[in-house]
Amino acid sequence: MDRISGFRSRRFAPVVAVAAAAALTLAGCSSSSGGKKAEESEAGASAGKASTPRMTVALVTHQSPGDTFWDIVRKGAEAAAAKDNIKLVYSADPNAGNQANLVQNAIDQKVDGIAITLAKPDALKDVVGKAKSANIPVVGLNSGVSEWKKLGLMEFFGQDETVAGEALGKRLNAAGAKNAVCVVQEQGNIGLTQRCAGVEKTFSGKLQTLFVNGTDMPSVKSTITAKLKQDSSIDYLVTLGAPFALTATQSVSESGSKAKVATFDLNKQLTGAIDKGTIEFAVDQQPYLQGYLAIDSLWLYKNNGNYMGGGEQPVLTGPAFVDKTNVDAVASFAAKGTR
Repeated sequence: MDRISGFRSRRFAPVVAVAAAAALTLAGCSSSSGGKKAEESEAGASAGKASTPRMTVALVTHQSPGDTFWDIVRKGAEAAAAKDNIKLVYSADPNAGNQANLVQNAIDQKVDGIAITLAKPDALKDVVGKAKSANIPVVGLNSGVSEWKKLGLMEFFGQDETVAGEALGKRLNAAGAKNAVCVVQEQGNIGLTQRCAGVEKTFSGKLQTLFVNGTDMPSVKSTITAKLKQDSSIDYLVTLGAPFALTATQSVSESGSKAKVATFDLNKQLTGAIDKGTIEFAVDQQPYLQGYLAIDSLWLYKNNGNYMGGGEQPVLTGPAFVDKTNVDAVASFAAKGTR
């Protein structure tokens, strides 16, 4: 029995939420948006580094160029890597086939662990199997909460997107919304699909789906603006990422619509928009925590044999709502890139 599949036979109390705090002082590191080329991080090399043998861990995501959400994920991963004496190799590609190739590159490099996102899990099934055959532990984060066990991953860190969507749908009901639009920036992304499906499940009004090209923000704005002009009865726009929410507010203004904007995910600019009232609320999944826990979990497994969730349950980092009632408490952390 290999060391990845071996944990399946054990049973521990399931973990459904985690609050992580570093016991050692961490040195911060700025993150740039991910590209197709792998990048190494030596973040905080002089601050509170573990004395355990040096590890190499690959973090492979489906980040699109310019999507700053992943800067927060990566910042958390870099903080854990700095603490744990890990060389972190980051790579990303929104194309599922290319992402699978990046995972294969990590296997070929004989890394000590791999953390991946599963936006399009079917495309990653074979390469995950190859990692297991090579005795490389693989954990998931952010996308794929419904698929990680099927693919044989050891752990998963993120939010249940369907549950998050259901919570947002109930929030729309409480706000009196009647005609909402779910704006999807990437077709085929399982997590985005689950968010809209969750909203539709609990929302008592009419929910429309609007697909936009998330890699072209001017196009996103023009598509949303056209939709609002076409249907003046739309009273809520639900976006699935912070940058798209900020763009949606521009569309509302340009179209003369009275629609309100709510969103999934958070960043520094979005907290300011919530404070000003141009965005009603955001669903926060704590991406910093996802990156941190994914990398730290691989260190814990290699050095202590620890793992979270008992091999059966995901470690949930969300959802949590941020609105005018609590945005002040969150804003300072968002400004640091940790929320």
